Amino acid sequence: MQNLFNCVVYQHDPILLVWAVLTLVIGSVVTMRLFTRAQDTNKQIQSLWLILAGMIGGGTIWSTHFVSMLAYKSDIILGYELTLTVSSLIIVICTTMLGFAIAIRKANTLRIVTGGVILGVGISLMHYTGMAAMKIQGGMQWDVATVIVSVALGIVTGALCVSITARRLTKYFSALGPALFVAAVALMHFTGMNGLTLVPAQLDAEAVKLISNATLGAGIVVLMGCLYLTTFITSLIDMKNADETSAHYKYLALHDQLTGIPNRYGCEKHLKDMISAPLQDGTGVAVVGIDLDRFKRVNDVYGHFAGDHLLKTISIHISNTLGEGELIGRFGGDEFLALKTGIRGKDDAKEFAERILTAIRQPVLWNDTDISTRASIGYSLFPWDSEDPIKLMENADLAMYHAKGSGKDSVVGYDMAMNRANKERTTLGMLLAYAIENNELSVHYQLQNDAQTRKIAGVEALARWHNPAKGHVAPDVFIPIAEETGFINELGAWVLREACSQAAQWTVPVKVAVNVSAKQLADPGFPDQVKQVLEDTGLAPSRLELEVTETGIISVASLALNVIRKLKELGVQIAMDDYGTGYSTLATLHNFPFDKIKIDREFIKDIDTNAHSSAILKSTMILGNSLKIPVLAEGVETEEHLDALNKEGCQLVQGFLFGKPMVNAVLVDLLAAQIEAGLWEEQIPQKKNTHAAIRLVS
Repeated sequence: MQNLFNCVVYQHDPILLVWAVLTLVIGSVVTMRLFTRAQDTNKQIQSLWLILAGMIGGGTIWSTHFVSMLAYKSDIILGYELTLTVSSLIIVICTTMLGFAIAIRKANTLRIVTGGVILGVGISLMHYTGMAAMKIQGGMQWDVATVIVSVALGIVTGALCVSITARRLTKYFSALGPALFVAAVALMHFTGMNGLTLVPAQLDAEAVKLISNATLGAGIVVLMGCLYLTTFITSLIDMKNADETSAHYKYLALHDQLTGIPNRYGCEKHLKDMISAPLQDGTGVAVVGIDLDRFKRVNDVYGHFAGDHLLKTISIHISNTLGEGELIGRFGGDEFLALKTGIRGKDDAKEFAERILTAIRQPVLWNDTDISTRASIGYSLFPWDSEDPIKLMENADLAMYHAKGSGKDSVVGYDMAMNRANKERTTLGMLLAYAIENNELSVHYQLQNDAQTRKIAGVEALARWHNPAKGHVAPDVFIPIAEETGFINELGAWVLREACSQAAQWTVPVKVAVNVSAKQLADPGFPDQVKQVLEDTGLAPSRLELEVTETGIISVASLALNVIRKLKELGVQIAMDDYGTGYSTLATLHNFPFDKIKIDREFIKDIDTNAHSSAILKSTMILGNSLKIPVLAEGVETEEHLDALNKEGCQLVQGFLFGKPMVNAVLVDLLAAQIEAGLWEEQIPQKKNTHAAIRLVS
């Protein structure tokens, strides 16, 4: 160690030695930063950074060596042979590139260590090739043990340098990596030099072209200057590209890729900027939540490309109506958010929202077909409704759902009562989850009658809920909650079993109709559930009718068809409910094996006065007769309704004209009365533990 210290301090020119140290330190920092940059970039330009790292690293090792040799005090050094000097530079650049490349590819421990070892070997090869290039007036004697130690030091420190930098083993890797690079070069060089003894002797004249010290020094300066300049220019270009890339990614982070308008995060940022900016006295910001009505049907009927086209076109239509201080963004899916600053109250906000609604109503052309859509819109106001941006968006969202619940295609402003309603809805959702186990649910039955004889032809099972704390909860309140919370499957299963169990005890073979949700239709195991219920209750499959809506079918069309076919194989009847309210009723009737068509009550309530409703009834009857499918009309409440339906030949009717939904006991008494009146000749003998034998065909 003492000899090594003496070699460094006393056998080298201090000024040139400082030059060597500065070259090594600066070059090491630049090299390892380039290596790290190569790790962090994509593979397309990774090679560029590896080449630069290899050139700077190799040039640094080479320059440090020869500047140190220029600093070495010896009168017998004559110069440096050109070929070997250049060869040593090529060797160290190539080995440095190779070591870095191996370490960075599929960076596992073995490859990283191997890359570091190659770097250390490259340093050693460069050193001793460079020493071989040195011509002296005499000879060189090497201590073998010292040479081996120098090579080992270069390899070990090189491996540590690459390992720590590539794997980032410490948070200080950015400083420790260059430090180990310096150590690898310095320890290898000066330890090796410590094992060298120059032996002066008379040298025979040789025709060897040598590089002088001055020429070598100038070459080192030019080489490193070119390398640093190249790195500097490349880094500037990279910084510019990085800035452009960063700006691009920032744009993508704040904008919707489909429509090009601000996304959820962009909307939030714009809203925060709007409410934090100075506003004129008495003005505020409108936050408008927009949800397209029945958008899913567009995807189901026309395809997802049509849906994307609709979203893009709607965003253009809305954007074309916007003025200064107004903005539209896509919140996600079929939801949008609009902002307007400078409003003076609800009237301004409502005018803004209605302008957007008008833009949405514009037809959109897709494959020679006009696709029209509507929207439910809600708005809240800053600072009147809230000063918190998140709360403002929540309030607008709440108002939007109220618009959707009140009939859609409308604009609703937020008010405090909505919060109370929302809390009430949340509470009901929690209570509903325990309604079955607390015996709060019951099944009521609405009669389905023969239109001519008024004889009971069947009944529709309807869920009813009476909570001890809340009292009677309307079905149009708790059914949507059940669908939102996922409780609809459990509720549907309970109604099915309860209705089948009660129907199995009736003394006349009337059919019982049970509504089926879209989620039940999407469950491949649903036919097995129905089969098990029929077996457990003993109800004949022919007496069970499952009602499905077109909306429910379309939403799960790919699964529903197979499920319905399996239900039909059981012997169960399938009815299309809410006929006439869907997009593609004819196509649905064609594709699915229905046993009954139920005309929605909306077309019955004014059938005696509305020509449109009358036309739908007539066309439905023609369709039903041609397909040999019976037609049932819902919402029959007056004798005038019944007369109009009889004129058109409607076979079955359902409505308050024949009674409101009733409990099982009342229905049993009514059936008994019809038996006494002679309306029923066929009766069912009641047996205990009766089970129907049913086979489910896979």
